[in-house]
Amino acid sequence: MNIEQARFNMIEQQIRPWDVLDSRVLDSLRRVRRECFVPDGYQAQAFTDVMLPLDHGQAMMSPVVEGRVLQALNVQEGERVLEIGTGSGFLAACLSQMGGVVTSVEIFPDLSEKARHVLDAQGYTSVELETGDASQGWNNHHLYSVIAITGAVSTIADAYKYQLSVGGRLFAVVGQEPAMQAVLVTRDTENEWRFQSLFETSLPYLINSVPTPRFIL
Repeated sequence: MNIEQARFNMIEQQIRPWDVLDSRVLDSLRRVRRECFVPDGYQAQAFTDVMLPLDHGQAMMSPVVEGRVLQALNVQEGERVLEIGTGSGFLAACLSQMGGVVTSVEIFPDLSEKARHVLDAQGYTSVELETGDASQGWNNHHLYSVIAITGAVSTIADAYKYQLSVGGRLFAVVGQEPAMQAVLVTRDTENEWRFQSLFETSLPYLINSVPTPRFIL
């Protein structure tokens, strides 16, 4: 496989046609070596438009969804970023590549350890990784300009909305199959948040965020 040609095709034939046109986003996807972050045995599928399985039932987002996430969040140089669900570490690397000061939280220590190894090897040593259950917020007393929740949730915990600084943006995939929605939440004032539906998609739920089954009698 010609890796650089495959990367070019991913950007030009998959991501750009899905209305990801921000040059900074496309540049980050060009510079971060996705093939180094994919799980073992899936290098040949690194640039295909599919989710890739990680351990513990988790998944690496497809490239087009990653592109839409990055474009929606519009990270600026020096902004404080919180990612919930480190996974492979690829999205954290892209957020850092765009200038974010990134803290990423992963509930599974082994996934965090693998991501740390790859991030360091690829030069993203400034990405801070933490381990724990952040399904209801991450109580580290910081405000963030950007929050990216990389697993689906049934509802967005209020704690996250209050961890956004004014003007801050939060990405999440909300709902239940088959009608999950990617949404962008912007904190306009101290007490006002604006919700924008972006697109339909599907992701595995964050651990401890699976909705209670509904029974129809």
